[in-house]
Amino acid sequence: MSVRRLAKEQPASFAFSKETMEKVQWWIAKYPAGRQQSAVIPLLWLVQKQEGWVSEPALRAVATLLSMPVIRVFEVATFYTMFQLEPVGTVAFLQLCGTTPCMLRGANDLKKVCEAKIGPKNHRSADGKFSWEEVECLGACSNAPIVAINDYYYEDLTPETLGKIIDDFAKGEKPKAGSYVGRNTSEPIGGAITLTDPSLYDGSAVKKITRLPNLPETPKEETKAPVA
Repeated sequence: MSVRRLAKEQPASFAFSKETMEKVQWWIAKYPAGRQQSAVIPLLWLVQKQEGWVSEPALRAVATLLSMPVIRVFEVATFYTMFQLEPVGTVAFLQLCGTTPCMLRGANDLKKVCEAKIGPKNHRSADGKFSWEEVECLGACSNAPIVAINDYYYEDLTPETLGKIIDDFAKGEKPKAGSYVGRNTSEPIGGAITLTDPSLYDGSAVKKITRLPNLPETPKEETKAPVA
């Protein structure tokens, strides 16, 4: 596991927005008294949704809110790679899967597109609008290669389709997520080829269960009092 550290440049302060604080209080209320520290992961996620990343002042704010040592919050934030410890692109943050299925389906070509249009991985573009990183398996291997952009998966990509997606984000558009070869969820290209019989799902294949005839009641064994 790589060593994860906080960004060198940090903002002077952090404050929860009104909307985020409402969600924060909702999460804290889910836990019994004395167990509020269990909400540290949801709270860090809310911080990231608000700011795009998790800063050092934000870590301290979460620690204060949950009455826990700052180092404990630091440990959580640096352990889970879902938390971004440096600023990411304000328009699009790309997480490109480089694990075996995606690599075999062209992930290395997608990396070249990211490098050409955004720049080196783990750094923001010159205008701060884009950034990208390589990640481990995103869990949608049948639709490889895949790039997670902000909150959504973009699947079955080619260098051309990924390039257009990035260009569309740059123009202020919101490219559709999902498969870029017309695939429905994880089905084979062109549609499902097995388990297509409607009777499998409408209940007609279920046979009626006939009730067993009434059986005579089994006599209960008499209980004898113990001999004194």
